Amino acid sequence: MYRPSKNPPMPSLRCRRRNSSASARMRIPSLTTGWSSMYPLLPISRQIISSRGIYAGFPNFTGDNSQSDRELIANWYSNSPLSPAHMDWSSHFPAFVDPDTSKTNLSGGRKLTKEVEVVDIGCGFGGLMVGLAPLLPDTLMVGMEIRTSVLEYLSSRIHALRSQQQRLKNKAANPSSTELQDASAQPEGTESTAPAPSNDDEIGTEKIFPGNFENITAIRSNTMKFLPNFFGHHQLSKIFICFPDPHFKARKHKARIVSESLNSEYAYVLRPGGLLYTITDVEEYHHWVLRHFLHGEQPEGAAPAPSSKDLFERVSEEELALDPCVRVMKYETEESKKVTRNKGNKYVAVFRRKADPEWPA
Repeated sequence: MYRPSKNPPMPSLRCRRRNSSASARMRIPSLTTGWSSMYPLLPISRQIISSRGIYAGFPNFTGDNSQSDRELIANWYSNSPLSPAHMDWSSHFPAFVDPDTSKTNLSGGRKLTKEVEVVDIGCGFGGLMVGLAPLLPDTLMVGMEIRTSVLEYLSSRIHALRSQQQRLKNKAANPSSTELQDASAQPEGTESTAPAPSNDDEIGTEKIFPGNFENITAIRSNTMKFLPNFFGHHQLSKIFICFPDPHFKARKHKARIVSESLNSEYAYVLRPGGLLYTITDVEEYHHWVLRHFLHGEQPEGAAPAPSSKDLFERVSEEELALDPCVRVMKYETEESKKVTRNKGNKYVAVFRRKADPEWPA
């Protein structure tokens, strides 16, 4: 007769990154309940955090084990609207809320006076949006970021910039008596000798910028899954993909943000004439981007198979030289500055959305 042992063998504590089975993932949190008191010196919590971080998609996981794996997965869906008509942008762009309170979306939120037009996929710390905000003060821009801690920093940064701009506007509208005396003491016809800051070094100084950074915001979302949930057909005029994760291993290429299926979604939300900007410091990834947006050389007499490549064309270098957005993308983002410090190469490719082909009669 079989008699179960009072002390069952201890399960393996080795964190296997390649083990993707649901049963293996669900067993990991149970290690803290029974075996932690028997083996207090084993680094169980560290392995739990690492495994849950990889599984849940949080590179900077805080170690909070209060949520179950099922709840973490459900957060992707709870944070995404059912459709673009359900998305409430009023809290993100309070300066652009329609004054007519009767105009609401399907979720009951207030509508805006204009639609979001620019998206930065994987916005990171927001250097691109902060640089573009004064250039496009009347254009609403959204950064989409998957990392919670990075998003919290960027949201705080945008809030601080807006608050600073509001203080400067109030200060300019109601100057103090000391400032009036300083202005009257300066001889007429003379100008201030203080050097004017340049580029993004002006951010955070005593300068009022067009738009006051009210036209930028950031949200947490997985673009690979939920992009059409946020933006409608032909809604966007610009999409930026700056220094994406190259995922060097071949088995991870399916996680790249540029692919045949994702390009079809970009073509869906991008209006004809709109631009999709890409930049990377990895030459192999740059060629990957070109292969997935442009048709290669075809044998004579053979036509390429229909795909999303038919909807994009590459923008010439002459046009890029005149585009201020390219300069911001190359020199004013955090990642681009890092590449510049390391004296690395930057590979830029911009693609224009073609008009939709006519349906055959």
